[in-house]
Amino acid sequence: MALALAPLVGTGLIETQDIVIVAASGTSGAGRKATENLLASNVMGSMSTYKTGGSHQHTPEMEQTLASVCAQPVRLSFTPLLAPMPRGIISTCTALAAPGTTVEDVRHALHAAYAEEAFVTVLPEGAWPQTASVSGSNAVQLQCALDPHTGRVTVVSVLDNLVKGAAGQAVQNANLMLGLPETSGLTADGVAP
Repeated sequence: MALALAPLVGTGLIETQDIVIVAASGTSGAGRKATENLLASNVMGSMSTYKTGGSHQHTPEMEQTLASVCAQPVRLSFTPLLAPMPRGIISTCTALAAPGTTVEDVRHALHAAYAEEAFVTVLPEGAWPQTASVSGSNAVQLQCALDPHTGRVTVVSVLDNLVKGAAGQAVQNANLMLGLPETSGLTADGVAP
């Protein structure tokens, strides 16, 4: 979510008071307790929501992260979904476009923010991110669109929550802190066939 929206919030391309995020996570991202709703037999072939209606513990963190980029309040609605997969997160992030914003402006902001980043890829126009493409890697893939009917910008992001969302991010940060190449011990190549 932060990688998808921070460049747009920071450049004023989207409004900050009506951000909507719907993110589907595999079972590894939906909790660590052995609960009935996380059993493979209950998850496979079905999707469900959890912690909806503003009750998700990461909502204040997401608002704070985006507010720190634009120095103004951010209000967002977050709906997490449990998807029938063991790992990965796909986030669909939407917000009202600021007046005059074009899809080219959005694409340019994302490219400018991540042109030098080894692990973040803005996909070519028309190609949409898939969790399988980043599985087992430290990579993030992004794609954007602008709906002229609603005036909303959409940015879709995917990552492997067990690598980029956890251990890989820790290794990447340790590399930076130790003065090593940021990519040491990490890959941007997914392991899906």
